[in-house]
Amino acid sequence: MAIGPGKYDDICSRVRADTGADAAIVIILGGKKGSGFSVTTYEHSGEFMMTALPQLLENMAAQIRADLTPKGSA
Repeated sequence: MAIGPGKYDDICSRVRADTGADAAIVIILGGKKGSGFSVTTYEHSGEFMMTALPQLLENMAAQIRADLTPKGSA
């Protein structure tokens, strides 16, 4: 699977290296190069990009919605 470079790959790679993580995701809103995101892994694993990453982002979105919903609301 070939995935092209992102606007913020350099920063994302530094974050992953500096933290010793297996993978890093950087989301930028209104940055110097505009808004965008980058994902880096220790290897560009198709498995991670096709399964784990979408599930992680879906779980994050659900948690954000839950956190922003006033208590007692449906």
